[in-house]
Amino acid sequence: MQLAQRLNSVIEPQTIKMAKLSRELKAKGINIIDLSLGEPDFRTPEHICNAAVKALNDGYTKYTPVVGFADLLEAISLKLKRDNNLTYATSEIMVSTGAKQSLYNAIMCLVNPGDEVLIPTPYWVTYAAQVQLAGGIVKTIHCGIDTEFKLTPEQLEANISPNTKLFIYSSPCNPTGSFYTREELEGLAEVFKRHPQVTIISDEIYEYINYTGRHESIAQFEELRNRVVLINGMAKGFSMTGWRIGYMAAPRELVQACEKLQGQVTSGTNSIAQRASIAAMCEDLAPTHKMVEAFRQRRDYIIGALKKMPGVKSNNPQGAFYAFPDISSFFGKKNGEHVINDDSDLSMYLLHEAHVATVCGSAFGDNNCIRISFATSMTNLMEAMERIAPALAKLQ
Repeated sequence: MQLAQRLNSVIEPQTIKMAKLSRELKAKGINIIDLSLGEPDFRTPEHICNAAVKALNDGYTKYTPVVGFADLLEAISLKLKRDNNLTYATSEIMVSTGAKQSLYNAIMCLVNPGDEVLIPTPYWVTYAAQVQLAGGIVKTIHCGIDTEFKLTPEQLEANISPNTKLFIYSSPCNPTGSFYTREELEGLAEVFKRHPQVTIISDEIYEYINYTGRHESIAQFEELRNRVVLINGMAKGFSMTGWRIGYMAAPRELVQACEKLQGQVTSGTNSIAQRASIAAMCEDLAPTHKMVEAFRQRRDYIIGALKKMPGVKSNNPQGAFYAFPDISSFFGKKNGEHVINDDSDLSMYLLHEAHVATVCGSAFGDNNCIRISFATSMTNLMEAMERIAPALAKLQ
């Protein structure tokens, strides 16, 4: 059997690879603390689950419209107005099987072979892979810890070319937790105004998990509104990762194109999960706020612990549930047979020496860092830090 050549550009995500390694070691009886996956450890709120049960009892078990139930599209429209002061008609909104499919739909409908796509690093691993599947050319822009891993208008201006078709970013960001303020987005928006050929994909899946007070979207700038593809979903803010509901808000022309594509791939999204999502958006947000407060406490603990470790440099993430410390000071050091040449070596060292699973930063476009998820219990986090600190101290 001869596989398609397009698969040659795609590798297994490091996040999934580390999760597999963790499971293998756990199966051998080793006590692994897994800080590799970005999945809230909280149960889906009860009122959302109750809405799913009601939907099942009410007979919502048939095929659904490709774009999503009409009342879910209306709920998303109301949410965007309520939380973001953004006005989108239901014809400008589409529901997919997770935010990842919403991203894939948009990229496949926008990018032609040879089109240049700008992605500031660090970035979520899937952005580049999806662009490559579409035949696009990925052009990354390095954003380091000294600028909180955020892109400046000067960097953006310097990297846009006549071939640039698309720009993809997230805020709050996976893996750094960085959050763009309104003023920072306004600076980027001024650059985009001078380059009307560039469409902007704004991944806002971590919108609710931010520690700044108010989420800011680049879609708020009216001059760019018809060039922005807003991606969001239920997974992170409502602890609904397994429910697989994502959505986009975008110009009607793109939504119609994505409907055509999705109609040939998955068609409509899970009926029960859609009904539950209406409850999530329209009913009590208290469980979400409680979850975010727990994440804030974990963040404060993790960052405090990392800053006490010699050789570790960390920013203070303003959103999401990740720390992304710079660990490059350990390159060239060793402990017995363990030699640390790069971020991958350090991540594997922590797995085997400290029995803590992290993800190497090169998976996200920055080989000076590792990603640590604090989407787990405080007990696990405290034990993990108590293991990591001595393991790093042994590197000489």
